[in-house]
Amino acid sequence: MGSGTTRPRRNPSMADHTANGCTPLSLPKRVALPRVSKIHLRSSLQTFTKRDWVRVTKMPDMQAHVNDFLLKLRKRKIEGSQATAKLTAELLRSVISHQRVPYSNQAGALIDAVKAVGEQLIAANPVELAVGNIVRRVLHIIREEDLSLTTAAIGGLNLSSVSDDEDDTEHDEHPVLSAAVVAAAARSTLRPPSLQTLLEDVPVAAALPRTSSSGGDSDGKSKSADKSSRSRKLKHDVIEAVNELIQDISTCHEQIAEQAVEHIHHNEVILTLGSSRTVLEFLCAAKEKQRSFRVFVAEGAPRYQGHLLAKDLVSRGLQTTVITDSAVFAMISRVNMVIVGAHAVMANGGVIAPVGLNMVALAAQRHAVPFVVLAGSHKLCPLYPHNPEVLLNELRSPSELLDFGEFSDCMDFGNGTGSPLLHVVNPAFDYVPPKLVSLFITDTGGHNPSYMYRLIADYYSADDLVVQRRPGAGS
Repeated sequence: MGSGTTRPRRNPSMADHTANGCTPLSLPKRVALPRVSKIHLRSSLQTFTKRDWVRVTKMPDMQAHVNDFLLKLRKRKIEGSQATAKLTAELLRSVISHQRVPYSNQAGALIDAVKAVGEQLIAANPVELAVGNIVRRVLHIIREEDLSLTTAAIGGLNLSSVSDDEDDTEHDEHPVLSAAVVAAAARSTLRPPSLQTLLEDVPVAAALPRTSSSGGDSDGKSKSADKSSRSRKLKHDVIEAVNELIQDISTCHEQIAEQAVEHIHHNEVILTLGSSRTVLEFLCAAKEKQRSFRVFVAEGAPRYQGHLLAKDLVSRGLQTTVITDSAVFAMISRVNMVIVGAHAVMANGGVIAPVGLNMVALAAQRHAVPFVVLAGSHKLCPLYPHNPEVLLNELRSPSELLDFGEFSDCMDFGNGTGSPLLHVVNPAFDYVPPKLVSLFITDTGGHNPSYMYRLIADYYSADDLVVQRRPGAGS
């Protein structure tokens, strides 16, 4: 053998035989090392394609989608609780569909994935409580679907254990049949064959011993198949439930408006403040049912959203009168009912509403006028107003109250600190305590403030009140 001859790499045993003058052993061609390396490379590429392609290609796209939604929340580009809730639910649906679920602890993996995204969404806009509400609703859906699948699996195990016990009794020397099996066998021998007889013969057939040539292998394959099918079914059921949630959010206005004829009657005077699509659809639905009434709209300074609502009501053919916010107490004695929207409904029945509504609620209580709040189920918040994690208000730009030119003249630049002599406070919301609210009208019907805890218990889980991942869940 020449030193310049290129040969396949040999193991040390072949080199030893050559040094001793012995003929080296040759490997069969079918197990040649170059061919094995090609097969190994091909299998590695297939393994990468199946396992890592989704994580490499789709997960960055999912993260980019999440980052884009976070940016919109931080910059307050999404206005309205319904639009925010719907987009949040759609984003979480995408997160669940892209999440790889393991065979064990499938619900825990989905919960950790939703909580990881939910923490970022809530921190991006803590004032918009609808974001946290939808995150908790989706977590509750995952827990409920996992519980239903677990209950069904336990029921199947109980049935299989019963059948195994029956098989064991058949192998005994003197098997003991159950009363149902004996009765079915007796009925089948005493009556002519029919469909009913065939159906009743099922317990007898189930009691017979079953033979299987590959018992251990079939059991292992069936268990792995059951795990994979349960994994797919859990994700499928969760996604279907989230789709129903999105549908409920989209149709909440119509469902609330269907109840308008039960609360608005002829020749009544309705007072509202600001602009709310739910209130608009509610009043227009009563108008379509041939209800004749008049609407007083407080303008809702400083944004004057009441002007937009008044314009929409007039275009629908409703008699509308625009009043200033300070004239509410003077006009409340002529009003039969106050109907307003809400930003969020707290667990104690309190309402976070546009600024100025607390004054309207106090005036309504003074004159014994019903104060009705319209809110979809996505606005029900499981937190209490005294919770330190709840941000009840935010201060908006002073430019809504004063022109910046007028505001800049009040700056004190003489001492070099730039501290303004004039402070402008422009809060966005008011808190209305539950004692001032007469009735809540949601997409599930009318409820008293004291009943809110029951609705919240149906929509949320106590384990999800604080949206925070378990330590080490993401690592």
